[in-house]
Amino acid sequence: MGGGGLIWFLVVAVLLIVPFWKILPRYGISKYFAILTIIPAIALVLLWIIAFKDDVEGGRA
Repeated sequence: MGGGGLIWFLVVAVLLIVPFWKILPRYGISKYFAILTIIPAIALVLLWIIAFKDDVEGGRA
């Protein structure tokens, strides 16, 4: 595979982590959970939590 696989992994990881890093604190979840979103199952769980959360804390509704 070479070094190209590592570069793609880092690109995909950044594309997942950055949006979650900004969104999670608005829903009362620690922004450090965003690092775990490189694991697809955890990203799905966080999306479910965000989708069914009733109110937004410290952000626009």
